[in-house]
Amino acid sequence: MADQLILSSPLLDYVRDFSLREDDVLRELREETAGLPGGTALQINPEEGQFLALLVRMTGAADVLELGTYTGYSALCMARALPADGHLVTCDITGRWPSIGVPYWKRAGVADREQRVEDAFAVLGELLAERGPASFDLVFIDADKVNYPRYYEQSLELVRPGGLIVVDNTLFFGQVADPAFTDANTEGVRALNALLRDDERVEVSMLTVADGVTLARRKGA
Repeated sequence: MADQLILSSPLLDYVRDFSLREDDVLRELREETAGLPGGTALQINPEEGQFLALLVRMTGAADVLELGTYTGYSALCMARALPADGHLVTCDITGRWPSIGVPYWKRAGVADREQRVEDAFAVLGELLAERGPASFDLVFIDADKVNYPRYYEQSLELVRPGGLIVVDNTLFFGQVADPAFTDANTEGVRALNALLRDDERVEVSMLTVADGVTLARRKGA
């Protein structure tokens, strides 16, 4: 059988030509974000955004939590995939970057989605107190990598049985497989990957999409 393909620029262009359905609102937000310092590295690519929206629709998610808003491209993708009575909570440590996305959320008609400018651990604790365990259908983790294992544990408490946790950057620029990298961010991703591999509470699949996307479905009804 064929091994994993190396995604060259021509092949990525082919994928986008035959699969990507990015409209003007998403494209303009992505292009504005790309002009920011570190914008292309911190923002998810459009294929991943479309994939997140598909996951929301396929799972029938009505309540979604996102850790790490940045300029809100991924939040916009997921919010538009929710049913009319759906609810999305997204949080970021600063309001500087999410404020860039707000006009685009308004254009897309999803500006009523809940945004919290707060430390992710504070938000996770508040949501557990406000809504209780198993109160979300899907959680997307894309915040600081050092704390990935802790974010995962708290997210697992908040997601319902049968619900989905989606973790971004689980290949982390390929650094997770290179022992020369021992920085805190790489080690944080490695620790999460090891935790997920051995965690019998979830069904798991690490995908070689974008910078690595891992899906963890909480076992249960």
